[in-house]
Amino acid sequence: MKFAVYTFLISFLMASVAHAEPAPHIMMTPGEIKWQPGPPRMQKGAMMAVLLGNPTEQGPFVIRLKLPAGYKIPAHTHTIKENVTVLSGSYNFGAGDKLDPSKGKLYSAGSYISTPSGTSHFVWTTAETIIQIHGMGPMGTNYLNPTDDPRGADKPPGK
Repeated sequence: MKFAVYTFLISFLMASVAHAEPAPHIMMTPGEIKWQPGPPRMQKGAMMAVLLGNPTEQGPFVIRLKLPAGYKIPAHTHTIKENVTVLSGSYNFGAGDKLDPSKGKLYSAGSYISTPSGTSHFVWTTAETIIQIHGMGPMGTNYLNPTDDPRGADKPPGK
């Protein structure tokens, strides 16, 4: 009897999955991308577009960041592995516990960087730069020096 019930349940679940509607495609041209001010964890001047998911929630996400020339992101870590593709501009990246241009390298359009969770790094630009970041949320940011955190010392880290 149990075998018959299990067989029915497995068959029902398989049929349900087979007939489920596929997720819709997400398609947009550059002109359809909706840019908004960057999140509170970033210094003013950055713009962000969420292409897929929500980086503050569980699950996959894809975002783009538009950083102005001269933009700096002091040394910080993330709670997840961060995958960055440089789409345009001058993305300078370095590993370490403080922003030190002598320890960084220029990554131009087409470059890719994957930073493991908890790895200290810093960024700066010399021209307007657009990057695309993807990962599995939720993504948190922790600045090594609390005074660098634009959320203020009274805000919880990681968001």
